[in-house]
Amino acid sequence: MDQPLINRIVEGALLASSQPLTLAQLQELFPEDQPAPPGSVERALELLREGCQDRGVELVEVASGFRYQITREVHGWVSRLWTERKTRYTRATLETLALIAYRQPITRG
Repeated sequence: MDQPLINRIVEGALLASSQPLTLAQLQELFPEDQPAPPGSVERALELLREGCQDRGVELVEVASGFRYQITREVHGWVSRLWTERKTRYTRATLETLALIAYRQPITRG
């Protein structure tokens, strides 16, 4: 199996996953009859990391594996995609919060 194909497989898996992927999980992508050569997954990660320079995303290693994330310099613009929803409280919740605010300390009963 050639390195460019391994790079594409690793990149596709990282983009498709909703969670960080460990090195072991990335190596499990390759079946036993077509294993990736030793060190090729690590090399693919390094090439992908280098390919992210001067882009809006970066490949980082976190405690639970590897993931793509946006860079700090573009975060302000990209964060506009995530709108905050106004928190809606029921009448009962508002009454409970009012009691707590005005009669502290409060106990159940």
